[in-house]
Amino acid sequence: MSAVIYVVGHTAIDHICTVSGLPPSNGSATILERKVLFGGGAANIAAGIARLGEPCTLVSAIGGDFPGSEYDRWQRSLGITQQFFKVPSDHTPTAFMFTDGNGDQVTFFEWGASRIFAESEAPSLPFVHLATADPDFNCRVAEKAAFCTFDPGQDLHRYSKTQLEGILSHVDILFANQYEVKSMAKTLGTSREELAGSVPMAVFTMGAEGSEYTRGDEKGTIPALDVTMVDPTGAGDAYRAGFLTAMKKGCSPLECCRVGTVTASFAVEAVGCQNNLPSWYMVEGRYQQSYGNLPSRRTGEGSAHQEWR
Repeated sequence: MSAVIYVVGHTAIDHICTVSGLPPSNGSATILERKVLFGGGAANIAAGIARLGEPCTLVSAIGGDFPGSEYDRWQRSLGITQQFFKVPSDHTPTAFMFTDGNGDQVTFFEWGASRIFAESEAPSLPFVHLATADPDFNCRVAEKAAFCTFDPGQDLHRYSKTQLEGILSHVDILFANQYEVKSMAKTLGTSREELAGSVPMAVFTMGAEGSEYTRGDEKGTIPALDVTMVDPTGAGDAYRAGFLTAMKKGCSPLECCRVGTVTASFAVEAVGCQNNLPSWYMVEGRYQQSYGNLPSRRTGEGSAHQEWR
């Protein structure tokens, strides 16, 4: 397996708002608090992987406002390799997220510089995770990838049935939350079980109910950890960062899901997607408390690639 994890998708500025309630159509609500933070699904995952100590390259799109910015300096401080499409005349994508007291959330996303994905040449990558990005671009990356994992995220509504069928035919691991599973199944005219069985491995996250995975006849359920949730934003991205890092270290599917669960448990303890990402040492400590010792593993170059296919 490649020594580097590539992550493809959005880098974004997050406006995270706590509101009195999520209003109905034509209604309104009071914004109780607003924070401007670093985000973007792909950038969140890349930051999580880098914090966990694995080499990571972020393939993303940025505007003229990004170079030299605080966000740029933050990514560089983490050691993330930036492989960017640059659009100086546009601005970096921006997300507006509204969360109520029950933890329910709605998001509005402004693409900005990410529009360049549609006209960009897809790179050929050895090990890539496809996060939120242009569906056609992601499909082209998946077709060329040696090993590919995918989560449709909040861009799922942009995928046609043909695009979903195409990308899933090249995916080695599918990640999705409950809403995404239901939406994909509806678009494809299939069931949750059939969707899970259509890829070599499927990992479905279920919020407070934890997560589950299916890999052929192998199945497992991982309960969520009991922590104080401050902000659910970015939990899924942290889960994927933990999972992919554990996978690179040679962990089993169950261990990878547990590491993902532990990584996500840190992310929800603070506001913002990248404000409380743990180191591998921190993950090992909490993992031990919850599951026992995490075996120290590191597969040889290429061996994990074959094992996970």
